[in-house]
Amino acid sequence: MAMDEATWARHASPWSVWTRVPILPAMALAVYSRAWIGWWALLPVALLAFWTLVNPRIFPPPRSLGSWASRGVMGERIWLARSERPIPPHHARAATMLSAASLVGVAVLAYGLLVLDPWATVAGTILAAGAKLWFVDRMVWLHDETDAR
Repeated sequence: MAMDEATWARHASPWSVWTRVPILPAMALAVYSRAWIGWWALLPVALLAFWTLVNPRIFPPPRSLGSWASRGVMGERIWLARSERPIPPHHARAATMLSAASLVGVAVLAYGLLVLDPWATVAGTILAAGAKLWFVDRMVWLHDETDAR
C-alpha cells in the first residue's frame, strides 16, 4: 500500500485499526451479494476497496502508541523490516504460521464466494480474520519484546 512514515503514523491510530477489522467480512458479504443484486454488487466492492486504501491515511496519528492497536501496527513495521533487523525466532515462526492460517482462510473464503457456499464463506472469513487478529496480537508481543531491547 506504499505507506510512508506519515501514513504509518496515521495507521497506528486505533481508529484506523478498528475500522479496518470489519473490511474482510464486509467484502465477503459484498461479493456474495452478487447472488441477490447482480452487477450492483460491484458498488459496495468498489467502496470497500476505496476504504481499504484511504483508511490508513485519513485518521490523525495517535497521541500515544500505548494502545493494543497502535502497538500492533508498530509490531507489524518491525515484522516487515525483519530482513534489516532480525526478530526473535519464536515470533518469526508464530507469525509465519498465523499468516499461513490466514491464507488457508482466504482460500476457503474464495471457494465459498466462487460457488456461493455460505458455510465455506463464513468459515473462510472467520479463519482468515481470526488468524489476522491473532497475528496482530503477536505483533503487539513482538513490539513489546523488541522495543524493550
